Amino acid sequence: MAVLVIFTMGLAIWHFAILVPDRFFGGMVGALFGSVICAFAIGLMFQFASGQGAGNADLMTVFISVPGALIGMYVTYQIGVRRET
Repeated sequence: MAVLVIFTMGLAIWHFAILVPDRFFGGMVGALFGSVICAFAIGLMFQFASGQGAGNADLMTVFISVPGALIGMYVTYQIGVRRET
C-alpha cells in the first residue's frame, strides 16, 4: 500500500510542473520520471528506516514522499537549464 501512496503523491506533485517554464530535462515526461523515481527513493528509504515494510502506509508516508517528488523535479529542472545554455 505504501508503494501506491508514494507513486500517487509523486504523480500528484508532478501536476504542478505546469506552473513553471518547461525547461525540464526530457520535457514533462522527464519531470514525471524525476518526480516519481525520487519520491520512490526517498519514500521507501524512510519506510524501511522506520521499520515498516513497503506494504504498510500511514500519514507520514504521504508527507515524506512530497519532498522526494519536489527534489526529483528540481534536479531534472536544473539539468535541463544547464543543458539549454
